Parts: sequence; C-alpha cells; structure tokens
Amino acid sequence: MTYSATVQFLYGLQQHGIKLGLETVRALLTRMGEPHRCYPVLHIGGTNGKGSTAAMTAAILQAAGYRVGLYTSPHLIDFRERIRINGAMIPEDTVSRLVETLRSAAAPDLAPTFFEFTTALAFQYFADCQVDVAVLEVGLGGRFDATNVVEPLACAITTIGLDHEAYLGSTLEAIAFEKAGIVKPAVPVVLGRIESLTRRVIEQRASEVAAPLYCLGREFQCDGPSTADCRYVGRSSHYDHLSCPLQGRFQLDNIACSLALIELARERGLGVSEPAVRSGLQHVAWEGRLEIVAESPTIMVDGAHNPAAAAVLAGYLADWRRGRPGARISLIVGMMRDKHPREFLAPLLSQADTLILTQADLPRASTGSELRTLLQDCAPTAQVAATPADALTAAKRSAAPSDLICVTGSLMLVGEIKALLRGCSLSPVRG
Repeated sequence: MTYSATVQFLYGLQQHGIKLGLETVRALLTRMGEPHRCYPVLHIGGTNGKGSTAAMTAAILQAAGYRVGLYTSPHLIDFRERIRINGAMIPEDTVSRLVETLRSAAAPDLAPTFFEFTTALAFQYFADCQVDVAVLEVGLGGRFDATNVVEPLACAITTIGLDHEAYLGSTLEAIAFEKAGIVKPAVPVVLGRIESLTRRVIEQRASEVAAPLYCLGREFQCDGPSTADCRYVGRSSHYDHLSCPLQGRFQLDNIACSLALIELARERGLGVSEPAVRSGLQHVAWEGRLEIVAESPTIMVDGAHNPAAAAVLAGYLADWRRGRPGARISLIVGMMRDKHPREFLAPLLSQADTLILTQADLPRASTGSELRTLLQDCAPTAQVAATPADALTAAKRSAAPSDLICVTGSLMLVGEIKALLRGCSLSPVRG
C-alpha cells in the first residue's frame, strides 16, 4: 500500500473502538516473534504529565549515547509522531511495510484495535532498528493498556486524576487501581504528586508484588524558581542549576519523575552521566503543552483536557497576567463529548477576558453550540465559532499585539490549530 492508503487502513481500525485487554495484542506479538522483548523498557503512566516525562527521559538517554525508541499518543498532526527513534519519526515507507506485515500476522482471526495495531507496529520497528532502550507512554489506564505486555526496567505513575471515566471508573481510587496495573513483580516504581488516598491503592499493588516504591517528596524532589533553573535531589544523584525549556512549574514534578527513572535505569545497567542529564533536559522538545506557536499576539496551545490539567493551566495564565498588566487573554476551547466542560473551565474562566467555543474535526467532538448550552449559566458571554480556523480568526481580530490567545481543551484541537498555522494538512488518524 501507499502511505496514504496505509493511514486510511489504520483510520478504519478505529471502527473497533477501544477494547481494553491484552489477549489480542499478546497473540499478535507472539506471531511477530515477541519484538517487545528485544530491548529494555521504561514504562510511564499517569493521568497528566506522562508524555512530558517520557520525552524528558528519552532525551536524556539519547544524550547519553543510546539509540532510544519513544512511543507516545496521541499525535498532533502526523501519525508518525507517535513512533520515534532519537527524535526522528518513523519513515512513511516503513509504516506501510510494517502495516502489511502485521496485517498478515493478524489474519485471519485477530481483529486488533487501532491502538493495539499501532503499539505492535512500534514494538516491531524498535526491534528492527535495534534500539538500546525504549520509553513507552501508556495510552489509556494501564492494567489493560496494550503497552502493558512489557517487563520494564522501571515504571512511573506521574499523577492520578479524573479522566476517561467510562473506561477507568468514576472515582480516583478506581482510576488509581487501573493505572497501578503497570506495576510488575519486583520492578521499581516512581510515583509523582499523588494524593494519599489514591497513593494507597498503588502502594497496595506494589506491596502485593514486592515492587520497590519511590515517591516524589520522599525519595526524590525537584524545586527551584522555574524549569529554567531548578535543583534535583534523589537517592543517588544531586544536580543544581538544571535547565529545561518546557514551561510551567508543574514540569518540575515531571523533571523529578524523569530523573528518578534515570536513577533506577542507571542502577540496572544503563550508564547516564551528569552531562547527559543536563544536555538531555536542556534540549528536550514536547509539543502541545504550554507551547508558544506565534507572537504578536502570543498564541499558546496546551492540550489540557481534564480538570486537574485545567487547574495547572489556570495557574500559568495567572502568572502570565501578573507579569503583563493590561494584557488580555482569549481562550479558544474545544472538547470531546465524554469530557466535563463545566469542571474543566471552572478554574480558567477567571483568567479569560474572552471565551470562544469551537469544535475539532472529529465525530466525537462537542460542537461549539453544544458547549455553550452546557456552559450558559457560568459563561453566558461565550462566543461560538463553527471551526477552529474561524475561532482563531475571531480571536486574532480582537487581540492587541501584547495579548495572549490560549487554545486548549483537546489535543485534537491543538493539532488542528498547529496545522493551520503551519499551513499543512492533518493525518486522518487522530484518536
């Protein structure tokens, strides 16, 4: 198949929906010769922060001289963003070739979902390219996520918050139980900023399987005035004056989790020097999280889509406003129908001078009008724009050069805005 036809095939797999479970992906990987067992793995889950933590960890390992596979989801613009080696996306012709191989392996009796198929594709690509180590971001939950077939050197759970309740449960404790499913016998676990009640759920799982547990604020921490100048103190490492380009004080926690993982990886045979730690952090890139994509006015995109991430974004916007008296903030928001717009916007409305509601180009996205109906009592002056392009045009029309336009509520919306600004087309596979 051509690459275009391959992507259309992958898009068609979304008709299978989301099926949590490991039987199909295990069977497919067995037929492929178990490529996921060809290299050591670091496995990272959590509600928020897992993508940034994975990107930092991969960047540090690459700076240490390793050939590093990085598997993340979702992508923003190009499907190939999900599967990278040393920062380079998987080539188009390789996607087409491996998809054909996996289709043959799945026939006639396996019907993998989009995410199961993509996960197997990443594992096979990493094996073919003989990576030294792979960094894997959990897709959804943990216990039944397709990535959870690995036996990692170490794993991390960054945060626990309400998200994907239809699949993971309606309480923080239920969600913590699902995410704790990545904890394996005797495999050390890094825990980020997690409240005591939900932490106990993970501690119980770790105790049952004799997995050593290392907690932020207890065995390791990262502090400082900003990510541009911070300090890490861990079990065996102490670094002063670290610098990371990712914005937001919340990234200090992600730096801490990444460096704790690096410490554990080092104890298990992956040599990583202090210069590699400093260089990796200094050069890490992670799109769509407090990312400035244009100036005059400033346009920032942030993929926050749940209440916990919205609270973090609201804190950043409050800091931004304090440093720029008189500047205005316009919010462009689009969300999926399974999210909670009232709870999401609760911490953000006080920071927004203008709110524009729109719809990402996906069937499961709420329309701007649907969002306005849900928000009519708490955001009665919200505007509606039919498309992200219309929303961006409206926001720019009323913005002064010193103002901020913040696009948030969905990584899918963030991807569309970034594609608009780049003048490029989106991959049709976006789940």
